[in-house]
Formats: sequence, C-alpha cells, structure tokens
Amino acid sequence: MTTVVVEAKQPRGSALSATWAFVKRHILTVYSLLFFAYLLLPIAIVIVFSFNNPPGKFNYVWHGFTLNNWIHWDAVPGIRGAIQLSLEIALVASFAATAVGTLIALSLVRYRFRGRSTTNVLIFLPLATPEIVLGASLLTLFLNATFITVQFGFWTILIAHIMFCISFAVVTVKARLIGFDRHLEEAAMDLGANELTTFTKVTLPLIAPAILAALLLCFAISIDDFVVTYFNSGNQVTFPLFVWGAARVGAPPQVNVIGSAIFIIALTVMLINVLVQMQREKRAA
Repeated sequence: MTTVVVEAKQPRGSALSATWAFVKRHILTVYSLLFFAYLLLPIAIVIVFSFNNPPGKFNYVWHGFTLNNWIHWDAVPGIRGAIQLSLEIALVASFAATAVGTLIALSLVRYRFRGRSTTNVLIFLPLATPEIVLGASLLTLFLNATFITVQFGFWTILIAHIMFCISFAVVTVKARLIGFDRHLEEAAMDLGANELTTFTKVTLPLIAPAILAALLLCFAISIDDFVVTYFNSGNQVTFPLFVWGAARVGAPPQVNVIGSAIFIIALTVMLINVLVQMQREKRAA
C-alpha cells in the first residue's frame, strides 16, 4: 500500500501576518542602522580618501592606496600654520568659554537675582541666531569700536569664538545642575565642610562630566567654525578657511588626513570619557 502525504499550504493571510510581525519587531533596528549609516557615510569617505593617491590636485576619484598622505601631512604649503592657529584658538576659546559658562550656569540655577530671566534669554540668543548674522554683527562691532583700534586677526577670532561658545557651555552644564541633588552639599556642610571645601570635594566632582562635555563641545565647535571666522579673521587663515580656499583649486588629500585625525582623536577622547564614567558607576554600585 502506498501512503500519500499531502502538505498543507500555509494560508496567504498567515504569511503576510508573519512578515508584518517581523517588520514591526525589527523596523526600529533597521531604521537606526540606516540613520547611522547616513550620518557616518561622509566621514567614512573622508577617511578612505585620506589614503588616496591622486595624480593631481583633485582628490575626488580613487586612484590607489598610499600612506604618504599621513606621513607627509604637512606637505601642502600653509596647512601646518592653519592647523596650529585653529588648535590655539580652539584650546583657549574652549577653556575660557567653559570656565565662564560654568560660572554663569551656577548663577542661573543656584541664585535668584534681578534680570535672571533676561539673562536666560540672552544666553540662548547666540544659539538661535544664524552664524552669518553673528559674524556680520561682530564685524560691525569691531569696525565701529571707538575706544580702541581693532586689528583683525588672532584676537578678533578668539573673542568671537568665546562669545558663541559660552552659550553651549552654559546649556550643557546647566542641564546637569538642574538634576543635581542639593542634599549632598547640605550633608557635607553638616559634617563641618565650609563652602569652598563643599564645592571642591562634592559639587565640582559631580558636575565634572558636564564640564568636560562642555569643554569638548566648545572645542569641536570652535575648530570647525567657518562663517564667523571668515568675517573676523583678517589675514589669518584657520583650517576651515584653508579648506575653503583649497577646495576652489582642488582639495589635496592632506585635508582628508587632518579631518580624519581630528575625528579619530575626538572619538577616542569620547570613548575614554564613557569608559571612565562606567568604571565610576561600577565602583559606586
């Protein structure tokens, strides 16, 4: 006797339901992957083309792999000076803006004073104002300064960068202070600590991650700024201005090298900060 086995076909509706259920379960994952790929694709192209070996000035078509661009990163005339100037301004501006911004954030969160609401509005104005308006306004201010003769260059760039970086520092530190537990300070003072000791031993260590985040944010914004710098640079050339000038005649691969190096260093510092915070949380637990 021969036995015939008949396989039951899965209803079409069940297959569609299973497919839709799979899509619903994984749509957020797929969307996140596509979103991050969209964000990281330009950075990946910059890194890849830093190893390109173009025969001329234009680094737009892949011609072959080489390490010479990284070894001789300063082979292009003017690029070393532009990097040095950008780093100097970014370091000074980020430290100055973070220090002033931290004090302003402490004042706005901890104290009640006349004009507090107005100060909050003024802090957010540079964030909401287009950069081209900020650059043109600062240029007008420097040109019409009656009490001093302004020489455009390092100091005008530095003043401009500190001005718009302060707002970012205030917002970053203020967000941490709003959720700060004041009972920890009260407990320290109940145990005999004075105001200075409480600040250095309790307050400052707890808001240090926010201060570091503000410092890194200000540094990244300063070294990346083009519009405000262009209006107030005079004859000084920062790295963004150098890239803009080089792009008109053909950007060399060394530009990609510098951009890749800045990205890798910033990513490394960020990862170190995250690992340190994770270790602190483990020890606290």
